Amino acid sequence: MLTILIPAHNEGTRRAAATVGRHAAGATYAPITDTLISLRRQTVQPYRVVVIADNCTDDTARLAWDAGAEVFVTVDNTHKKAGGLNQWLDLHLSSRRDTDTIMVMDADSALNDDFLEHALGYIDRGYHAVGGIFLGKDGGGLVGMYQRNEYARYARDVARKGGRTLVLTGTATVFTAQCLKDVVKGRSTGRIPDTGRVSHVYDTKALTEDNELTFALLHLGYEIIAPPECGLRTEVMETWEALRLQRFRWKRGAIENNNHYGLTRYTAKYQFLQWWSGLGILVTVLYLATIVAAVVTQSFHVVAFWMAVTVVYMLERVVTVRSRGPRQMLVAGVLLIEMPYDITLQYVQARAFLAALLRTKKNW
Repeated sequence: MLTILIPAHNEGTRRAAATVGRHAAGATYAPITDTLISLRRQTVQPYRVVVIADNCTDDTARLAWDAGAEVFVTVDNTHKKAGGLNQWLDLHLSSRRDTDTIMVMDADSALNDDFLEHALGYIDRGYHAVGGIFLGKDGGGLVGMYQRNEYARYARDVARKGGRTLVLTGTATVFTAQCLKDVVKGRSTGRIPDTGRVSHVYDTKALTEDNELTFALLHLGYEIIAPPECGLRTEVMETWEALRLQRFRWKRGAIENNNHYGLTRYTAKYQFLQWWSGLGILVTVLYLATIVAAVVTQSFHVVAFWMAVTVVYMLERVVTVRSRGPRQMLVAGVLLIEMPYDITLQYVQARAFLAALLRTKKNW
């Protein structure tokens, strides 16, 4: 029996500043309505759909009710998405059978029509946590295009690995009730970290609660998967500032999740990737410094090493965005077009390293 939980904060009626999916600029639309429509189109229907309306000041709850969903309104929640989910799960998880399933999905996601059919198929094969592979919705102008290319590369990478993924994405993941119960028990017994006086499924202190839950499940011995058949689309950030805020939270949260769990057999790869990203920042700085030095001194000459790095990087960018079509492959081949986006993400990563080191105030 599948229950879908959709945490939502002000995902009601809004006006599109630019084209968003099938919504033209200037038109009104509601992300929560689009999400619920995608659920009605599923080849396998859920037993329950619950919209968790968290501190909403718009018409999210009304629209969800009109679309046929149950509405659960949070009470005095100060812990954002994790807190809202915990309020529902604290009340209902213990009464679920271990074989029941619970999907958590974002209120701005739209599932492919056969998402649930494939996800539940993997549950039947013995998996207890099945994540989705997300692509970006239309909109956002240039910064939106960058994100859609990034998500296409991510999807390609996970598909090539047979669904092996580092993180169970919050955009859409199906869990068995058994594994979520084990998380609560694991926190209370000390098998996995717990930060509150009462043990919950989600760690409310984590900036990236989905990444932390992934760590929890791995340390409890559960295998995770994100099969390419489980596709969906999610909204992209429409401004550079919104993108920087989102990615700073993601990157700092991942760093702190690593520090929280320490070096274990399950986190070793994550720890390595953090160091590898730091090396990538250093290489980028050296690469740009070489270019600037050449311009300032007017001493242009071909350096074989940097030329080789440039060619390899260019080929990687082109090949990995092939699913987006020839136009985006051409865009990727002109490195200067995507370079501002890559530099922005590396700048945010560097800021996240520094913020975690200095233990500055965290904002969700």
